[in-house]
Amino acid sequence: MSDAPLRKPRTFFVTGTDTDAGKTVVTAGLLAAANARGLTTAAIKPVAAGCEMTPDGLRNADALLLQRTASIALDYDEVNPVALEPAMAPHIAAAQTGRRLALNQLTGLCRGVLMYRADLTLLEGAGGWRVPLGSQSFLSELPRELGLPVILVVGMRLGCLNHALLTAEAIAHDGLQLAGWVANRVDPEMAGYDENVATLRTLFRAPCLGEVPYLPDPQPELVATYLDLAPLLA
Repeated sequence: MSDAPLRKPRTFFVTGTDTDAGKTVVTAGLLAAANARGLTTAAIKPVAAGCEMTPDGLRNADALLLQRTASIALDYDEVNPVALEPAMAPHIAAAQTGRRLALNQLTGLCRGVLMYRADLTLLEGAGGWRVPLGSQSFLSELPRELGLPVILVVGMRLGCLNHALLTAEAIAHDGLQLAGWVANRVDPEMAGYDENVATLRTLFRAPCLGEVPYLPDPQPELVATYLDLAPLLA
């Protein structure tokens, strides 16, 4: 049975402990979980590096997945307004292609998608929390400008505790709420996985939204079965 519509649209910024922590896997899974509840969904990946040239222009595989998974049909340029071909830090990729990343422009583009007023809108970051947009600004300023609570994807591998706790500290320092976190097992051979998750559950005040096991083919509908949307919708 579908949930009743939310009283107001909910929007969250999804960040990760590092590159390849599984932000897109979890973001798509959360979208699929909301779709299954009968909620309308939208997704934005404001900046994506490592795009491939296609007949339709530069396209990023992660952004395409989010576009396909969200229930509201958006043009690619709405989902991923800044597409960069070099697979490197966005501000370096932008400089190599003669572009400049402007925070106010990104904020305006995201606000345009928020006007669709989906029940759940997710903005996915790039890399980790403190990714530079240039010499004077960071992508972490985008959720601060928009006043968005944050979902942290913890890539479960050796060293994740330090990365997760430092990221949570930075989010709090920036005056934003950590709305929840997800343990995403990116290393199937990780030693002490259960103990690491237990440590994070103890140290984080934010709720755990789920544990995603290592999945060779992490389709959004499968990932959704490991996630709990309730804390985000409360």
